[in-house]
Amino acid sequence: MTTREKRPPKEIPGASRVVADPSAESELDEYIHMGEAKVEEEDVFADIEEEEEDDDNARLPRIARDLKLEEEIEREQYVPVEKVIEDIAEVSQVLDPVRMYLREIGRHALLTGEEEVSLAKRIEAGVQATEHLQSNNGNGALLEMPLEDIDFDELDRLRQLIRDGKLAQDHLAQSNLRLVVSVAKRYIGRGLNFQDLIQEGNVGLLRAVEKFDYSLGFKFSTYATWWIRQAISRAIADQARTIRIPVHMVETINRQVRVQRRLQQEMGREPTAEEIALEMEFLEPKEVEEIREALRAGQELDALLFHQLARASAKVQKIQRLSREPISLDTPVGTEENSYLGDFIEDESLPGPADAASRRMLKEQMNEILDGLAERERQVLIMRFGLEDGISRTLEDV
Repeated sequence: MTTREKRPPKEIPGASRVVADPSAESELDEYIHMGEAKVEEEDVFADIEEEEEDDDNARLPRIARDLKLEEEIEREQYVPVEKVIEDIAEVSQVLDPVRMYLREIGRHALLTGEEEVSLAKRIEAGVQATEHLQSNNGNGALLEMPLEDIDFDELDRLRQLIRDGKLAQDHLAQSNLRLVVSVAKRYIGRGLNFQDLIQEGNVGLLRAVEKFDYSLGFKFSTYATWWIRQAISRAIADQARTIRIPVHMVETINRQVRVQRRLQQEMGREPTAEEIALEMEFLEPKEVEEIREALRAGQELDALLFHQLARASAKVQKIQRLSREPISLDTPVGTEENSYLGDFIEDESLPGPADAASRRMLKEQMNEILDGLAERERQVLIMRFGLEDGISRTLEDV
């Protein structure tokens, strides 16, 4: 295997004459603290881990990969429970409650396509019955009707449909709990333990049960897989970090990591912030093209383009800082176990040695002066200027 030749980073012409733009930092701060965009229910088939490329040809490999993943997940539902436990144990500790849960859900038989459609029809009938009751009998309308006008047989029929629909929902969900496990084990090691991954995936499964439309012709497992992946991915983005980062910002960080990894493979070295910025969406396509043309020709960028590139580079650097995981102050340092990281970090709230010595000498001199005053004069000065507790009193208080 041949080693890839490392290419040095290109220097941006005129870089030495530019000072980092502080407004880029504040602009990114506003971007980070933007409200999280609401996930539309209709966009359930949109990718929930990474944003799709605009080019249809670039999307084809990803679609093929997702279809292959769905096929693997569907096949894994038929794997015996003990084999599933062995596979999970290779990458994560399997606690007794998890073993019991996996054996419990293994008792529920998988559904055929006809059974899924039958259950979905019962669920739909229950939803329609609920809507009918709420529309015709809401806000106490049923209580205001004369007794002889109430169709009790129809009420019983609607209530039976509602009960049957809920039973069908439970049946459809319980029969697909193994699907959640198949998806969840692909997210082990991303900040949440396996039990939490399963719980979050179950939330997505219940949402899929509510939204499934059998008339579109999709298999339920295909549809539910997207809801489960979405629920787990959102939970990881929301809960996995010690310091929470908004979901939309996590997606931006993930996209930048992918761009950085791709550039590193192509160049054989770490890309610069400017090179990453050109691949991100921080610049307009026209600006990116003009910058690339100037770099190829060895020309100096005009002031506006250089300013835009500097702002985009500052965003890249800020995102890189945000993506770093915090380190515990109790982390051992060196081979000895009695040294910790916190011991080597300066406490900026405390004065330096020189300032501390000056304050101590000043306090000693002030005490010598105060000792030469009468007790009443001494107390007046101490209270007026807060010499003991740092709290200055007014003349009235004194």
